[in-house]
Amino acid sequence: MPTKVAVVADSTCDTPRDWPGRSRLHLIPIHIRFGRQSFREGVDIDEAGFYARVESEGVIPQTSQPSPGEFEELYTRLSKDYDAIISMHVTGKLSGTYQSAVLGAESVRNIIPVYPFDSACGSAGLGFMADEALAWLDAGHTVEQVLARLAAIRERMNILLTPATLKYAQMSGRISALGAAMASLLQVKPIVMLHEGELHVGERVRTRARALERMVGILRERLGDAAARVAVVHAQAPAEAAELVAKVRQTLNCTEVWLTSLATSVAVHLGPGTVGLVAYPR
Repeated sequence: MPTKVAVVADSTCDTPRDWPGRSRLHLIPIHIRFGRQSFREGVDIDEAGFYARVESEGVIPQTSQPSPGEFEELYTRLSKDYDAIISMHVTGKLSGTYQSAVLGAESVRNIIPVYPFDSACGSAGLGFMADEALAWLDAGHTVEQVLARLAAIRERMNILLTPATLKYAQMSGRISALGAAMASLLQVKPIVMLHEGELHVGERVRTRARALERMVGILRERLGDAAARVAVVHAQAPAEAAELVAKVRQTLNCTEVWLTSLATSVAVHLGPGTVGLVAYPR
C-alpha cells in the first residue's frame, strides 16, 4: 500500500493566498497563448501581467493544456519522493488537460502509480477537492478512499458565475453563441452555471446587483440549511466579491468561506469583471 501520496492539480485550481496546503500541492501550469507567444500560467506570467497584456493588446488570448510529456516529466520527478500520485484536473468537457494526465500516467505506469481524476469543475471547486484530498491523506485514508471522497464532492459541487459580458465566453467557444446573443439582445445579466462539467447560460436577470443576489438565492435553494463550504471567486472585481462574501455569510450556513481570484486560464474565457460562487455541502 502506498505510504506517501502526492497531490497534483492544474493551474485552474483556485485557493486563497493563505491556504495552508499551498506548499504541498504540485501544480502543472496551463498554457496561455498571445499570438505565437506561449506562457505557463503562474510561471512565465502572473495575474497582473496577464491583465496588463490583455489591456494593452486588446485581444483575448487562447489556452492550451499541458502536454502528456509535461505530465510524464512531473510524475517522474515526484516518483523520487512519493509512492503514488493523485492527479486532479479541470473538467474534461472543457479542456484536454485530464486526457493529457491520463496519457502521462500511462507512460510512467512502470515507475509510479498515478490516479488521474476528472473534477468535472475547476477554480475553487478544484481547490476544495485538493484541500480535502490532503486532509484525508493526512488522516490515514487510502488512495481509493480519497478518490471516493472526491467523487462524492464532485456530485454535490455547485458553481455559479456572472460575467460582466458574455463576449469573452462566446469568442472562446465555452458558451454557445446563441446563449450569448440572446443575453446581449435582451440587455440582461446572465448567470452561468456548471452542469455535468459544461457551462450553460442559466437564469437571466436585469441588473448586475440582481445577478449577485440571485446567485446567493440559487445556492440557498440548493443547499437549504446544510452546512457548506463556500468560495467567492472574482476576476478583477474585489469590491463586488467582498459584498458577495458578506451576503453568503448572512444567508447560508457556511462552515468556511474562501475569497480568491479566478485563475487567469479560466478568466480568459469569461472576462474581467466575472464574479462567482462555488459551494458544496460538507
